[in-house]
Amino acid sequence: MESNNYSSYVSPLSTRYASPEMQYLFSEEYKFKTFRRLWVYLAEAEKELGLDITQDQIDELKKNQDNLNLDVAHEREKIVKHDVMAHIYAYGLQCPKAKGIIHLGATSCYVDDNTDMIIMKEASKLILTKIAQVLVNLKKFALKYKDLPCLSYTHLQPAQMTTIGRRATLWMNELVIDTKNIQYQLDNLQPLGCKGTTGTQASFMDLFKGNEKKVKKLDELIVKKMGFKSPIMVSGQTYTRKEDSYLLNCLAGVASSAYKFSNDLRILQSFKEMEEPFEKDQVGSSAMPYKRNPMRAERMSGLSRYIILNSLNSDFTAGTQFLERTLDDSANRRLTISECFLGVDALLSVYINITDGLVVNKKIIEQRVKENLPFMATENIMMEAVKKGKDRQQIHELLREYSQASGDDMKNGKPNTLLDKISNDPQFGLTKEEIAAIIDPIKFTGRSSSQTKEFISAEVDPLIRKYHKKEIQEKLNV
Repeated sequence: MESNNYSSYVSPLSTRYASPEMQYLFSEEYKFKTFRRLWVYLAEAEKELGLDITQDQIDELKKNQDNLNLDVAHEREKIVKHDVMAHIYAYGLQCPKAKGIIHLGATSCYVDDNTDMIIMKEASKLILTKIAQVLVNLKKFALKYKDLPCLSYTHLQPAQMTTIGRRATLWMNELVIDTKNIQYQLDNLQPLGCKGTTGTQASFMDLFKGNEKKVKKLDELIVKKMGFKSPIMVSGQTYTRKEDSYLLNCLAGVASSAYKFSNDLRILQSFKEMEEPFEKDQVGSSAMPYKRNPMRAERMSGLSRYIILNSLNSDFTAGTQFLERTLDDSANRRLTISECFLGVDALLSVYINITDGLVVNKKIIEQRVKENLPFMATENIMMEAVKKGKDRQQIHELLREYSQASGDDMKNGKPNTLLDKISNDPQFGLTKEEIAAIIDPIKFTGRSSSQTKEFISAEVDPLIRKYHKKEIQEKLNV
């Protein structure tokens, strides 16, 4: 999508990063079509409960529900300085029979808040499908490399052995947690429904002549039409903004998971063990032609930080809604909610792209294993020597001396000769063949391969079956 107006600011999320599908959910068209859906739901429910609303009026509203006249609404808003009233006016021009019953008994937050909730629900569902695609990619990668030994790290220093596939389960596990948290929030979202000016439903009590059962039923009917289980039981003029903060904190969780993956990949690429995809004609640096910079992973890191920091807005907003509400949430939420969802959408698009073409440099991995595994194997070598009747303390001291000497050699650019020192020393009583059998890398990976298969079967596959929809992924061009 390209902007033709080069003299005005346009968000990079619109021009460079976010998908058309996510952008549409936060578009004016989708927002105001949803306003009109909500006015239809309100009229239908009020008619069903006995108010003097005709089927002709409802049919007229439905006929023009998607026939937006946004230009009229925008011009009206310049006069009345109120967006909801402007759209009521524009809808009323198209629906002269129903004009008098549009928005009957409701306050602006009836359409504003319920629309926001619908948009966030649909946007979250799109996020879940994109997470599922990342899981599909990582599952394929993990199973392919579940038996390929590599160094694992603590404190960014070589620790023990793992496998490339097992490492990928750590990335998947973060997304599994994120998926479950998002779904929990979706399962428990409670929209505003129709609560009136300060949440007391006073206007609806007046419309229904004090009939509390009908007022409660109206609330329930509208929310069911919206596709939710139940309305929030009590509210001020708005639903509690904690609903926003909980959901946006889930998005920040996705960002933090992607941040972890992107940083891991940047480190591994600096080791030359793994690389993100690099296209044939891609330029890595304007100054250094040989460079293969991890630009996709770096973009993920940058977007992640933006999302995490942006999500904090929702917590501050939830805490500053004085009494029944203040309007300082409006401008903030317009920016924060949309940008968080668009940002995560963009982030996951990059995540999908990278995981679909991850490059593993086996020779480099094997070389790094060969350089470091002898140190990790010293305890196993010591045990084998003891089995042959050698003194444990004496062998330990020899291994300490040889390890230190080999480490110093490596710091001076020499190869690791620890195993040669051991095999050439008769005090160990071990042949080269026996030592080679001891230091087979796969023997140092523990349950890496089994854990990978078990985790995918127990945690990843159920989520893929639930959220991965092939037709949606094709539509998203991922």
